[in-house]
Amino acid sequence: MVATHRSPSDADVVVIGAGVAGLRAAAVLHEAGAEVVVIERSDAVGGRVRSDDVDGYVVDRGFQVLNPAYPALRRAVDLGRLGLQPFTAGLAVRDDAGLRRLGHPARAPRLLPGALAALVRNPGEAFALLRWVRPILVAGRAGHQLVPRLDHVPDLDLHAGLDAAGIDGELRATLEAFLAGVVLDEPGRVAQRYVLLVLRTFLLGNPGVPARGVRALPELMAAPLTGRLHLETEAASVRTVADGVEVSTSAGTVRARAAVCAADAAGALRLLDLPAPEPRGVVTQWWATDEAPAADALVHVDLRRRGPLVNTAVMTRAAPAYAPPGSHLVQGSALLSPGAGDAVAEQRMRTHAGEIYGVDTAHWRPIARHEIPEALPALPAPAGDRLGGVVALEGSVVVCGDHRSTPSLQGALSSGERAARLLLPRLGLAHPDHGARAARVARAG
Repeated sequence: MVATHRSPSDADVVVIGAGVAGLRAAAVLHEAGAEVVVIERSDAVGGRVRSDDVDGYVVDRGFQVLNPAYPALRRAVDLGRLGLQPFTAGLAVRDDAGLRRLGHPARAPRLLPGALAALVRNPGEAFALLRWVRPILVAGRAGHQLVPRLDHVPDLDLHAGLDAAGIDGELRATLEAFLAGVVLDEPGRVAQRYVLLVLRTFLLGNPGVPARGVRALPELMAAPLTGRLHLETEAASVRTVADGVEVSTSAGTVRARAAVCAADAAGALRLLDLPAPEPRGVVTQWWATDEAPAADALVHVDLRRRGPLVNTAVMTRAAPAYAPPGSHLVQGSALLSPGAGDAVAEQRMRTHAGEIYGVDTAHWRPIARHEIPEALPALPAPAGDRLGGVVALEGSVVVCGDHRSTPSLQGALSSGERAARLLLPRLGLAHPDHGARAARVARAG
């Protein structure tokens, strides 16, 4: 993908931000025949979905996985071209009894005994958990929604939802330990409707990483936009005018019939004075080691909560190309909150990782460290309209991103799609899917 550093020219639509939401909006508009200009203040596409090469290792900016069960991901790219390297479909759990491995019954059947043992130990809680997740087990897909909005599920935080469902033992502790590393928050504060959506994707798909790192996704999405993508170009203001919008940038003014603001939450606040949800931060530490601390590609968590890590995984058990031959790469992630200080120091994170795996980590070599204060926007209860995905301002400016939707890759991609679809009628264009759908109907007739 080649981006230009020339001054952006006028267009039908200017897209502010080349994260996955902005790239998806631009792609849908481009496919429908709109002239699109994308401006991005950074030196590369992807927003938070970035990877770096460090001494022969591939390190993503934070522990990120791509779930092929995301409908918006399947619509955005040919998954085969990503070369996803899957993690084992399960979870390794450290507690006072040792290290237990739990697996998806269909995708990791060798780990099924561990999962069954947990259910047998807690039959009442297992039945309550099954009743609680039933809405996502029976729900179908509706249009561009990941699942129906689950309006019949009380819009409570997770703690209140689990309390009401009678889930209060080992299974709850395991669920919350897993979720902490997914939502980058204390799970009890998160809206249970969102949690149910998250769990559904993990039941339906087996997450993984591209062999070249998660950067492969935005680079693949940006390829059709060659010549229309302007890096290191920052938007200073967005102004509505009689025939559209004017976007003042560090490289000049862009005039367009409409604009998509796909900047992050802080950017949307700066440009459009839109309220921003509270951010949730993460620090991810990367280590190299000659001996892998685990024989499988399971994400590991600590039910005892005796250290800072919310999860750790041996990346090279899933994606060997993340490290040079003969070496392994391990990640450990901790929540990053104001005043965390020494709580997330490298030594404490490495010590905790060793306790989770049950190995000596003295020989591990720090490779990289990413502190990301605004890794995900919070989604507390009530979730309300956040599951809708976009905000339209004065008809010619549409705002999208995971801060307007669910804080996930699915949320960002689907929000970008919705933003583009809102603008297509204004531009006198049809959604690119409409032609394919009409052709299928004609063939069926």
